[in-house]
Amino acid sequence: MHFDLVDSVLELEEERIVTLKQVTAAEEYLQDHFPTFPILPGVLMIESMVQAARRLLVSRDPSLETHVLGEVRAVKYGAMVKPGQALRVEVRLSKSAGEVFTFKGTGCVVDASNESLDGATAVSGRFSLRPLCVRVRDSETVGTA
Repeated sequence: MHFDLVDSVLELEEERIVTLKQVTAAEEYLQDHFPTFPILPGVLMIESMVQAARRLLVSRDPSLETHVLGEVRAVKYGAMVKPGQALRVEVRLSKSAGEVFTFKGTGCVVDASNESLDGATAVSGRFSLRPLCVRVRDSETVGTA
């Protein structure tokens, strides 16, 4: 199953991207998380940042499309994102070493109906994207990037 967690790109610069994900009650994953109190799962908030970062990389170099999540550090969760709200993600490229790229990301709640919640941080952290590697046999690995 594939989730597209970037509905729109609001800003795109050389080392920064801002995206928006509208959360609706029709989202399939909300049926299980949680049936009586649906919220955007934390792992999908992180995936939203990863997808934004991948779009930033591809805008710089289309051959980087196959980069995948390498590691996540210093993740903090705050406000919950519910149906009818949106997650505004801002990702900045902070370092690149060879084919590994490190980012800092923040996801904030967008809620026009609740000024006290609008702009509250839902997720923040650092993460890296690395080339996809496929294990062919026990003794060899093939990179696809």
